Amino acid sequence: MVELKTDTSIDAMREAGRVVARALAAVRAAATVGVSLRDLDEVAHQVLKDAGATSPFLHYHPSFAPVPFPATLCASVNDAIVHGIPDDYRLRDGDLLSADFGAHLGGWAGDSAISFIVGTPRPEDVHLIETAERALRAGIAAAVVGNRIGDIAHAIGTVCRDAGYGIPDGFGGHGIGRQMHEDPSVPNEGRPGRGMPLRHGMVLAIEPMLIAGGKDGFHAAPDGWTLRTDDGSRAAHAEHTVAITDAGPRVLTAL
Repeated sequence: MVELKTDTSIDAMREAGRVVARALAAVRAAATVGVSLRDLDEVAHQVLKDAGATSPFLHYHPSFAPVPFPATLCASVNDAIVHGIPDDYRLRDGDLLSADFGAHLGGWAGDSAISFIVGTPRPEDVHLIETAERALRAGIAAAVVGNRIGDIAHAIGTVCRDAGYGIPDGFGGHGIGRQMHEDPSVPNEGRPGRGMPLRHGMVLAIEPMLIAGGKDGFHAAPDGWTLRTDDGSRAAHAEHTVAITDAGPRVLTAL
């Protein structure tokens, strides 16, 4: 069931979104060569504490995972697409890091992700990340009253495929509100004009995931959480929490 949020509830979700945005900005600023992924999780966790918010990631245990998620931040490096567990790995020059973070505040959730290069960028990585961000913008632009879920999926998929990138099948965006994951699902590829109609008060986490090698294959790492590309190519992830309103899409996790 899809819960339509009131304008007051959307304003409250914006406050949760601000916490997420601040945490991701802090992670990006702290992510220098030699810093561990565990250190970055502590940086993000401190932002939650300072805001009086809690983590929807920490101890989250979906049916596919062998154990609850042990951190507040997903930190996915290079060929890791999503769900990377922060550990003692220390960032190296040229690493591509995707950071995904959520917050619960005042009974509402926010969820967002960014990808960026640590140290010296490679042109192909810059293009991959720019395309992920462009796909996200395209998805947001399609998130208008009167469109359908398929229009968002088609907008994202078109940008990704036209650039020659792969899209991990079965993983995409989702509804969000009182819980981090709610109905409906928001695929990263689809046919326009299909799926659930978009209505004022729907709130969606829109999140393109791109595989640089151009193929869609991926697998779960031994930790049961991290998803890695089958071909070893790099991946990028971009995400915002977006409210559908009569005045147009409202990004709730913008800084």
